Amino acid sequence: MADAARATHPDAALVRAYLEALAHQRRLAMGTLSNYTRDLELLLRFAGGARLASIDATQVRRYVAQLHAMGSKGRSLAGTLSAWRGLYRWLARHRGFAANPCQGVRAPKSPKSLPKAISVEAAQRLLEAPDATAPALLRDRAMFELMYSSGLRLAELIGLDADSGLLDLVQGEVTVTGKGSKTRSVPVGSKARAALARWLAVRARLARPGERALFVGARGARIAPGTVRVRLAAWGRRQGMNAPLHPHMLRHSFATHVLQSSQDLRAVQEMLGHASISSTQVYTHLDFQSLARVYDAAHPRARKK
Repeated sequence: MADAARATHPDAALVRAYLEALAHQRRLAMGTLSNYTRDLELLLRFAGGARLASIDATQVRRYVAQLHAMGSKGRSLAGTLSAWRGLYRWLARHRGFAANPCQGVRAPKSPKSLPKAISVEAAQRLLEAPDATAPALLRDRAMFELMYSSGLRLAELIGLDADSGLLDLVQGEVTVTGKGSKTRSVPVGSKARAALARWLAVRARLARPGERALFVGARGARIAPGTVRVRLAAWGRRQGMNAPLHPHMLRHSFATHVLQSSQDLRAVQEMLGHASISSTQVYTHLDFQSLARVYDAAHPRARKK
C-alpha cells in the first residue's frame, strides 16, 4: 500500500525530498525516520490523487477521524499529525506552500497510562541471580545492572562502545547520547561496575575482531534490541518472575526507586535526560506506597492505637 501510494502520487517527489532532508540534515535515527515515512505515506494514501497544496484543515480532521475509527490511539495520532505538520512547514519554507492545513488540528486525547515498574524487592531478586561464568550470561547481567543502575534507554545501552572512554568504571560514570542527540552523564553503581568489569574480562570471547560495541550478540557484532528484550524476559522467568519484563521497565524502576528515596524530581529528570520535567512527574504517581507510609507515620488521625 504505502510504497505504491508514495510512488504514484503526484507529490511523491516532494515527500521523498523532505525525507532525504530529515535523513541528511537532521540525522534522525533509523527508527524515527521509519515512523516519519510511514506517517507521510498515510497522508499520500488519504489524499488519493489530490495535490498536497489543495488539502485543507477539514480534510485533515477527516483523515484523523478515519485513523481513529481504524483503532489508532491519541498518542499515535499526535505523532502522525506532528509528521504532517513538519512536512507542510518544510514545504512552506522550501517550496512556497501558502498554508499548513495541520496547524490547529489536534488528536483526540487518550487516557494516560502509568509506566510499569517493578518493586525494589523484585529488582533485587532479578539482579541477584546466582553467579554464572558463561560470557553470554555475564553480558546479560552487565546490561541489566547498567540499565537499572543508570536509567538508560535501550538504544543508549546498545549504542555504547567499549573503546570510547564514555564508560568510566573507576569514577563510576557513563556518558550516553539520548533523544535529540543530547548527551548526559549519569552515575554507575558499584554492583553495575562489578558486573561490567566481569563482562569486559570475557568480552573478547564473543566480540569479533575490530568490533567497537560494548555489548555484542552471538555473532560478535553489536547486540540487537530484540535480543536484549528476549534475554531480559528469559532472565526474569529463570528468577521466577511471573510478570513479563521489558527493558524500559528497568528504566522506569530506576526512576521510581530513586524518586522514592530522594524525593528530588529535578535530579531524576536530569539523570533520565528528560527535556521537560512534566515527563518526569509521571513517576510521582507511582510513589503512593511511600506517601502512604509517611501519612501513617505522621498524621495524628492515621496512627493505630
